[in-house]
Amino acid sequence: MQKVYFISGLGADKRAFSFLDLSFCEPVFINWLQPLPKETLVNYAIRMRSNIPEIAPTIVGLSFGGMLVTEMAKADANIKPILISSNKTSTEFPFWLKVGKYVPAYKWVPNFIYKSANTRLFWFMSAKGDKQKQAVRNIIKDTNIYFTKWAIEAILNWDSTTVPPNITHIHGTADRLLPYYLAKNAIAIKEGGHLMIMDKADEISKLLLEKILT
Repeated sequence: MQKVYFISGLGADKRAFSFLDLSFCEPVFINWLQPLPKETLVNYAIRMRSNIPEIAPTIVGLSFGGMLVTEMAKADANIKPILISSNKTSTEFPFWLKVGKYVPAYKWVPNFIYKSANTRLFWFMSAKGDKQKQAVRNIIKDTNIYFTKWAIEAILNWDSTTVPPNITHIHGTADRLLPYYLAKNAIAIKEGGHLMIMDKADEISKLLLEKILT
């Protein structure tokens, strides 16, 4: 059975993929590395790639994980990259992320805010129902504040315009965090929010099966 590597989103872990049907492959979930001081997104991605032993792996990245997978694929053409609810380049960023590079408000946010799940966050993440809201609470509860602050800075300073030629990008049309209309050449999941990996899991699982085994 084919191994497929998975990298989760910011603050999340392998539980983010637990809603998917991955019975068609042998999933390998890549753990986060401790970021080095001032490490760039590109350099971090290259370090993570070194933890994947296969020469030509298929790697699925969710949200922030998708940005890392994109950089891995740019450095290594043997990689088959698949993105879910992510951006392939910094040019796909929404306005608020582009502004954040020059007005780094996250630096002034008290640490307790990073551990706070509230109605506004639920709306932004398109969390629907108790199950998804509890998943967001769990992510927030387990968040490593140092890692989160580093990742936010790395994302805001990511300067990338090149897209790997063999990339697959799956994106929800109702994503509020990373809007669909900015995602170029993405496979649309109708009414999928940023957390569509939970409530659109069947549709995404079928797409993964199709893209990975063909």
